[in-house]
Amino acid sequence: MTVEIRNPANPNEVVGTFPTLKPEEVPGVIEAARKAQRDWAKVPQPERGQIVDAFLDGLQARTEDIARSITREMGKIIGESRGEVNKALGEGRATTRRASSPIGEVLPSQKPGTVTYSTRRPRGVIVGINPWNFPFSTPIRKTIPALVYGNAMVLKPSISTPGAAFIMQEVADATLPKGIFQVTNGSGNLGTALTSAAGVDGISFTGSVGIGRIVAQAAAANLTEISLELGGKNPVILNDASNLDAALDQIYAAAFAVCGQRCTAISRVIVRRELEAQVVDGLAGRAKAAQVGDGLDPATNIGPLSGEKARADVAGFVDRAINAGANIAAGGKMIEQNGGYFYAPTILSGVTPDMEVARDEVFGPVLAVIPYDNPDEALRICNDVEFGLSACLYSEQTPLVERFIAEAESGMLHVNCGSFPEDHAPFVGVKNSSLGVGGSNGPSTLHFYTQEHTVFRKGQA
Repeated sequence: MTVEIRNPANPNEVVGTFPTLKPEEVPGVIEAARKAQRDWAKVPQPERGQIVDAFLDGLQARTEDIARSITREMGKIIGESRGEVNKALGEGRATTRRASSPIGEVLPSQKPGTVTYSTRRPRGVIVGINPWNFPFSTPIRKTIPALVYGNAMVLKPSISTPGAAFIMQEVADATLPKGIFQVTNGSGNLGTALTSAAGVDGISFTGSVGIGRIVAQAAAANLTEISLELGGKNPVILNDASNLDAALDQIYAAAFAVCGQRCTAISRVIVRRELEAQVVDGLAGRAKAAQVGDGLDPATNIGPLSGEKARADVAGFVDRAINAGANIAAGGKMIEQNGGYFYAPTILSGVTPDMEVARDEVFGPVLAVIPYDNPDEALRICNDVEFGLSACLYSEQTPLVERFIAEAESGMLHVNCGSFPEDHAPFVGVKNSSLGVGGSNGPSTLHFYTQEHTVFRKGQA
């Protein structure tokens, strides 16, 4: 069976046809991965790092193919797609550089003549389930540490954006041992089969909270280790800035990159009331100047939403916000262009913390502005949501900065900068934004992709 993918900027355009896997084929895939992993685990870890570097070299040579595939399948502008590829490769290189890093520690022993130490072994077969909005970087974040630490990866891309994963498979076939990396493309039934399959040692999932709960339940049946990266409702507290225009540029970029379809996108501007009017006007002016269109057009700086349902969901959020008392400072409407799924970048003012648009993940080009009167109120609004992925503060007041770092309930904290993570740093969330540890990026990946063992070694009696 195959699936046909269409361009969200022009749904009449078929951009690719890809094979799909049946759920009943999953046991064979897992068995092939397990067989290949046994041999791969015997390769010294520094040597595995070199082999994975060759895999990354092959992917780098396909940068433009991958970027165009991303844009044509999910709509983000071509510059963002190229940026996704380059950032993902940078994150991958940061991981392979850790291939020779220590992975255990020597402990004082309680027994004479005994050496006590910890070490780590590969976990085994990893299933990576990926979202549609970052079809290359999220798979890379899962695949590279899995391989470096001696695991086999069974990768399921989103069925709506599989092109980048199939390019990864082509490069893997030329650079990696057979069976170590396998792409499995299919619907939600395939995902269910993968997450509940016997012989899976770890599941790394990125997606919605609702599906994350289903994955966790499936994994629990087999006591499979999981790492879940879920949603966000990311705030920026704007208290003061020596250069307000520069701060608004960063906030706007963090909100509307990928048409707002980023789990780390800023979706709430919690602004000191004295600055509210100036901030609303500044953000609205930027939104009104946006060029919305096909992501392959170099003049475009905001592409389409991923599909008709996504656009209808965004429109519903905006309509309900208006009915609840919010005001449209910019946008708030669909844009008709070649039948594509375009929605104007939207700034909402007059938003209160109890409104749906201030609490739930919109996952689209909508930014809500919420005023506050004192730091206690700002931090309360910041934390009073179910999510805790990324949060920002703009302030040059040291006590407020220190309070924010100590009290903001988010895994990633940004001070005087936008919500864009760095290549080598852990990508982490708290509350309903994450479950498990180390499934994505940074040094903590070691804790998910390996298992710890303690050795008590005594000389001959």
